[in-house]
Amino acid sequence: MGSTIVDVGQLRAFLAVAEELHFGRAAERLHMAQPPLSRIIKQLEAELGTRLLDRNTRSVKLTSSGQALLAPANEVLEALRRAEEAVRSADNGEAGLVRIAFAGVSTHQLVARLARQVRSHRPGIQLELSSQNFALPAMKKLVQGETDIALGRWDVIPTEVSSRVVMQDSLVVALPDTHHLAGARRLSIAQLAGDSFISLTPHEGAVLPDRLRRLAHANGFIPDVVQVAPDTQTALALVSAEVGCHLTLASVAANATDPHVVFVPLEDATADVDVYLRAAWRRHDNNPALKAVLDEVISLDEAASA
Repeated sequence: MGSTIVDVGQLRAFLAVAEELHFGRAAERLHMAQPPLSRIIKQLEAELGTRLLDRNTRSVKLTSSGQALLAPANEVLEALRRAEEAVRSADNGEAGLVRIAFAGVSTHQLVARLARQVRSHRPGIQLELSSQNFALPAMKKLVQGETDIALGRWDVIPTEVSSRVVMQDSLVVALPDTHHLAGARRLSIAQLAGDSFISLTPHEGAVLPDRLRRLAHANGFIPDVVQVAPDTQTALALVSAEVGCHLTLASVAANATDPHVVFVPLEDATADVDVYLRAAWRRHDNNPALKAVLDEVISLDEAASA
């Protein structure tokens, strides 16, 4: 038995006649002449091997086969409508998948706000979130095509990557609440020349260990790093335990909850120690959903700056 080939045009023609029960009105509805419509229905009946309509000069009625075809025909056209809508949504950046790699505690608040905003404004876009301890792995994932947006801080941006500042930030020092400078409104790194420091791992591309070294050098001392922590949460736990102080970010302070850790702004934070959070993406990535999510990221930054 050969396979039956029924096209969408035939189903549309059948449904128009089935709903109007009049070939003339159905032809007007389909913006076509009546004879071609009659031929389409006859072709459909031939394909299916059954009569779908009983028709004479006075009336048109559905046969039992025609009645049986109504629901499947409507389902096919509805599925096609959904498919066309999905394609249009993807083309317009209203649907799709966007992968985001973000680094560190300082990005958590922004990522949470972004996820809420995308869910509210772009419900057809799915975000796949990947947390990294440091910014460099996030950038590597971006360059290798394993993520679409990287959020982090980098001193060097690869040529194939575009970036934009999406959150202002500043340097602060995390101190145990028992430290003699814990009540200061601001302090200079020089005031901590005799203190012990907790540093993050000084791997390639690590911004904060570099800033600690540069600021200390500018103030004539080498920081006494007594403990290297694998991540910010561990570093703050060590501060709370009075192991030492830790150079970190105001955005980290905004997410911290330990009552035994105090954050004091650093007055040495000049332009040459940029710690602003950036969004980075591949320069020639034309994914419309990516552009839509970047628009949401930018709108968050503009709202925060207003």
